[in-house]
Amino acid sequence: MSAKPIVEGLERYLSWTCNLCGRPLTLGKVDIDYLGSRFSVELPRCEACGLALIPEELALGRMLEVEQMLEDK
Repeated sequence: MSAKPIVEGLERYLSWTCNLCGRPLTLGKVDIDYLGSRFSVELPRCEACGLALIPEELALGRMLEVEQMLEDK
């Protein structure tokens, strides 16, 4: 399964730096385990330490939709 952008406009986070190691964030594949399911998505992440940024609009928007869909099954 290939990673795909889950939220539009993630490029605006590419000017940010990693709080842990100070390196710039880049868009990259991140595997997310959520409610017993695994998703490969493209998110801003630090290539050096692997930390990923989950934007608020994703956490409160799209992830909430996914959670509700999985609960309805």
